[in-house]
Amino acid sequence: MDSHVLLEAFTCRDTLIMILRKLGARDLARASCVCKLWRDMASGDEIVRPAFMEPWKLKDIVGKPVSGSFWRDSGIWKFAISHKIVKVDSVASLAVKYSVQVIEKWDWKVLAFAHCLYSFSFGLLKGENCGVLIDRKSREFVTHTHILVIWCWWLTHGLMLEWLPVMDIKRINNMTSDHGIYSRERLLIPIINPNLLINETCYIELDTYAKREVAVLYPEGKPDKKLMSKGSSSDHGKRRVIDSLKRSMQVDDGTAQYYWSISNGDPRAALTEFSADLSQLPQFWLSFSLLCNDPRASYARILQLSL
Repeated sequence: MDSHVLLEAFTCRDTLIMILRKLGARDLARASCVCKLWRDMASGDEIVRPAFMEPWKLKDIVGKPVSGSFWRDSGIWKFAISHKIVKVDSVASLAVKYSVQVIEKWDWKVLAFAHCLYSFSFGLLKGENCGVLIDRKSREFVTHTHILVIWCWWLTHGLMLEWLPVMDIKRINNMTSDHGIYSRERLLIPIINPNLLINETCYIELDTYAKREVAVLYPEGKPDKKLMSKGSSSDHGKRRVIDSLKRSMQVDDGTAQYYWSISNGDPRAALTEFSADLSQLPQFWLSFSLLCNDPRASYARILQLSL
């Protein structure tokens, strides 16, 4: 009788809603695997949206994801800051600007590891390691350990403040090089400090450049409609790529458009073609100078130098 009452309780929609609202995003994903009824209830917008917002104390989240699997994981990596790019911006400067978000727990792990090595090496140096005599090899080991400790300190205070944010910015924006910043209107900056999300509103967006769906936090409060309309225009995107090629090649607009057209719209092929042509310029200018300085020079000689 008790089992029958329990079964009815877990199939009652009101009871299920009350229970599911107390679960987190991952627990809701597990609950949706129980049966069809639970899957339908656990996938409802009134259930998954509060569960996604609750760990980060979000004020609101606007938009509907393309896939329902977006709600199943509410990790911090699902959030990003929208940074509108200006002319003076670079990936390195943005990494320094947002370096306050570096994961602090890695600092403690590296420092703890360095401290253990440091203590062990001094213990070995003083002969306190179970009374073992210190020989030449042990002293060399201590020296190498001290070098490793210095390397750990540099890793903590150098790489963690500069290298990791740069790599994170490139990864979340699907960039292979720093030049990718010139063909975009904005960059997504990964959020690592959860305090930035408290009482804030995020917007679910599918970024066309990053090719990922994220909950975007706008420092201005709301997304820029002009920026979004520009990003969806193919002509504007083409113009941005040509401007990027012009800066990379250090040429005029017409030259950049020429290499863009002969490469069928492939920026990498355009740069390769430009580099191949550039490698032949020294011989050409040598031939040209011979012709200017000595008009009687043999055209056969000039042609030979040009090849």
